[in-house]
Amino acid sequence: MSDSLNPAAPHDLPSFIAAPGETDVLMVVAGLFLVFAVVMFGILFLRLHALPEQIAHGSRKVQYEIVAVLCLLALFTHLHIFWVAGLILAFIDFPDFSGLLGRMTTSVERIADIKSSEGKSAAAGLIAPSIQPLIHSAKPKKHA
Repeated sequence: MSDSLNPAAPHDLPSFIAAPGETDVLMVVAGLFLVFAVVMFGILFLRLHALPEQIAHGSRKVQYEIVAVLCLLALFTHLHIFWVAGLILAFIDFPDFSGLLGRMTTSVERIADIKSSEGKSAAAGLIAPSIQPLIHSAKPKKHA
């Protein structure tokens, strides 16, 4: 084989065409660009996938955990509805039911005149006094 060009080939070849036996620079650059593009696309995909978790991070723990589970389900099952549900839940603030229920409990205890600091539950405080007379009357009397 000779290094001379074919007489039918044009004499002004583009610079990206490598001579036989030399490294093809265009192929190496294209390969590196392809690897870089695939890695960047993966990073973008995972960042976008974790977006609902990042949004819900400042919310309550229960809401954050629900959103995180929905995002993991979406990642492993490829069902996008889980990701959409997680995104919607991340934007919605759950109402604080614990404070409301705590205030209701305190008010009901005040109305019923029950002390919550005694360690008794409200149900035990209400049921025990009504059962006491029945328990005492049901005991058999000893005959001498």
